[in-house]
Amino acid sequence: QVQLVESGGGLVQPGASLTLSCVASGFAFDEFVMSWNRQAPGTGPERLGFILSDLSTRYLDDVKGRVTITRDNTKNTVYLQMIDLRPEDSGLYWCDNMRGSRGQGTQVTVSS
Repeated sequence: QVQLVESGGGLVQPGASLTLSCVASGFAFDEFVMSWNRQAPGTGPERLGFILSDLSTRYLDDVKGRVTITRDNTKNTVYLQMIDLRPEDSGLYWCDNMRGSRGQGTQVTVSS
């Protein structure tokens, strides 16, 4: 059974940094492209970026430079590091394996 479990969200102040984690199970994690996504209230989902098995990455232009996706295949975990967080970064963040499976997400709220 495929499972993706995100953690690390919470309430942070503008300008802060945050790292989210996503632990995967039930599939050959190291063979899959993994992505991070988010959805802010009242908006549609957006893919922030993804990381390939060879560790290369691609990012949405709007977050490039503030977001880094990494993975540790020994831990079946993919990470999303965010810096200089802004109120508009608030939303539900989730990972998916680009083949139809996603986690339930973790909430990030950026507010003073």
